[in-house]
Formats: sequence, C-alpha cells, structure tokens
Amino acid sequence: MVANIELKFVAAALDDAVAQPLLAELAVEYSTRYERPVPMVLAWLKDNPSDEFAPPDGGMLIGLLDDRPVTGGGFRRYDEQTAELKRIWTDSAHRRRGYAMALLGELETEIVTRGYRKVYLMTGDKQPEAEELYLATGYTRLPGPLPSEGPVFPIAFEKWLA
Repeated sequence: MVANIELKFVAAALDDAVAQPLLAELAVEYSTRYERPVPMVLAWLKDNPSDEFAPPDGGMLIGLLDDRPVTGGGFRRYDEQTAELKRIWTDSAHRRRGYAMALLGELETEIVTRGYRKVYLMTGDKQPEAEELYLATGYTRLPGPLPSEGPVFPIAFEKWLA
C-alpha cells in the first residue's frame, strides 16, 4: 500500500528543525541495533558538510503527515552519474503504510531531474527491513560484504533509473 497521497513532501536541510525528530529516532534505533551510544550515533548522522544534501548535487526530502514529519531521507553525489541515498527513515509509529516507498519514489524523481542515472546506497547488516524495502522497490544487492567499520557490516544496493 503506497500512501503518498496522504503525504506532503518538503525540501529540507540536514540541520532543519523538521528533520530533527526523524534523525533523533534513527539515532536511537541505530544505537540499539549496533550497540553504540546515542549521542555518538546522532553526531555521526549529522556529520556532513551543510551543502552535501543540497542542490545542485544533493537534496533532502521530509514527508509530512498533518504537518508532522513521518519519513525522510536525502541524497548526495556519489559520482557523475550516481546519487547516493542516505538517512532514509520512517518514524516507528508510521511504518508499514507505504511511506518509505513513497519517499523513495519522490527521491528518485528528484535524482533523475538532477541528471543522475543510477542510485547507490548502503545499509547495515542488522536492518532487514531496509533490505526488504530496497529489494521490493527494484534495487539490486551488490556482491559483498563491504569493508566494515566497527559493528556495522555494510550491505550495498544500486538501481538504474534512466
């Protein structure tokens, strides 16, 4: 079920107030799954140059439901033809309603308008819901495993858009 007709997507920056509730919950989730302190994870999630998720090479969208942020994520330049998805997240109280699929569709549309032809992303090995989402939306899992930093064993995906 894709519920994008209920959502209003707005452009945001990583440090915008509208993105903070999603990033805070994402930090708690990652902290629990990967056994790291919440402040450390939150700092890592926000440790990007301010323009990395901004036009012309990147972007960030937040999906609002009744003006409340319920899903969001961003992309940045990976290489000339590839955008990299980052910080894809849906509020735990709003999962299994199609909001993440709707978000991916909106992000992919924006990625194509920026001239990219492919999307690349990594997720952690303790995030089976993310793996399921990416496979269900046409992403191909790349051979792995990728090099690990700490307790996270990254899994990579890609999808050709054009």
